Amino acid sequence: MTTAQEAPSIIPDFGDDEDTDRKICFIASKGTLDMVYPSLVMANAALGEGIETHIFFTFWGLDIITKKHQDDLQFTWMGNTAMHPPGGKVHMPQGAAGLPGMTRIATKMMKRQIADLDVPEVPEFVQMISDAGGHLWACKMTVDMMGLTKEDMIDEVEDIISATDFIELSEGAQVIFT
Repeated sequence: MTTAQEAPSIIPDFGDDEDTDRKICFIASKGTLDMVYPSLVMANAALGEGIETHIFFTFWGLDIITKKHQDDLQFTWMGNTAMHPPGGKVHMPQGAAGLPGMTRIATKMMKRQIADLDVPEVPEFVQMISDAGGHLWACKMTVDMMGLTKEDMIDEVEDIISATDFIELSEGAQVIFT
């Protein structure tokens, strides 16, 4: 009688509070309220897991770390065919998104939903990430295109770096484009 050998159990090792050598880099390229939170939420989660975390802000994502715009990020459903009211099954008509005042209404609605979940607003969230050891970088080409300087950035931004600098910085890292 032949018996089958049982496969060994594989139990993941989560490190039991040991430091990790993992690195993750986010490229934040959009500045609308709905596109800002993915990189912030994931960066915060990575930092909570002890992962070295960097966010490279480029194009409209630069608004997340620009003093002038950080507190005034907007949301519009223009072009978002998936938009529907919370819990609703009916999708919002695209034509209505362009009506005067709709961006303000949609932004207010999204901010209320975010607050209801006790998720920090963007400035506080960025501060939390920096305080937890996250690294914030501004894209040199974008800064130059928009006529900005380091003084236009929030204090938590470590530096303005080139794409080449970011590629070197992200060597060996998981890179996520948001």
